[in-house]
Amino acid sequence: MYDPAQLRSFLAVAQTLGFTRAARRLGLRQSTVSQHVRRLEEAVGRPLFTRDTHSVELTEDGEAMLGFARRILEVHEQATAFFTGTRVRGRLRFGASEDFVLTRLPEILEGFRYEHPEVDLELTVELSGTLHEQLAAGKLDLVLAKRRPQDPAGEPVWHDRLVWIGAERLRLEPDRPVPLIVYPPPGITRALAFEALERQGRPWRVACTSGSLNGLIAAARAGLGVMAHSRGLIPPGLVRVPERAGLPELGQVDFVLVHGRHRPSAQPAADALATAILTGGDRLHHR
Repeated sequence: MYDPAQLRSFLAVAQTLGFTRAARRLGLRQSTVSQHVRRLEEAVGRPLFTRDTHSVELTEDGEAMLGFARRILEVHEQATAFFTGTRVRGRLRFGASEDFVLTRLPEILEGFRYEHPEVDLELTVELSGTLHEQLAAGKLDLVLAKRRPQDPAGEPVWHDRLVWIGAERLRLEPDRPVPLIVYPPPGITRALAFEALERQGRPWRVACTSGSLNGLIAAARAGLGVMAHSRGLIPPGLVRVPERAGLPELGQVDFVLVHGRHRPSAQPAADALATAILTGGDRLHHR
């Protein structure tokens, strides 16, 4: 038998790649999360993480445990809902960043709809910056998006690095401006790419602007330029730009869930969907 509390701590660490970030998400002390993971490792008899002072990574057994932990917790939640007789209902306006269009988010939403058929789920797919604005304006109840650098709010779903990506045959000329493929304002990766190049003192030009992820991917596959993107969400047909290109580091990015506060009646449904996403967060990025 595996303790659900230990499994939740394991999933949080696996998805955020940090014990401190996992503890913050769960509202626990870091020592408690560490203890949960240690006891789970004792229960399975194998290490689930390799960790040092700088990084936390899943072992092969940890990768296997991801699927088991998610399914165990899903069944646990189903049993709890069945025997307590709680029924979540009402209208839920959910916003998801376009970063998740090519992931398995639809599977999570399908499972949520099956478990909560009385919830009227409205999905909005937009830029992360736009979703944050709509949430603040009371137009959305729950948002899954990149965290804005100036905004500490939100429950971390996972932590990742931003990298430069482009077509495999793309070659950047060192004496010419870097051709950029970007979202329009208020795109978060757009601003981070500009800032990184300006800090390096490297000239750049916008080669393509599109509010659609598919538009950006098409431009990148055609070799029009490079784009800043999450390392765990690199679309098929694109690769990381080699270090020899000399592009600057882009830093880290957090993908978070942020709750709205304008409609308390939507809170139960928002909490239920947030739980489904946090439990299944490993399905939101490519491995």
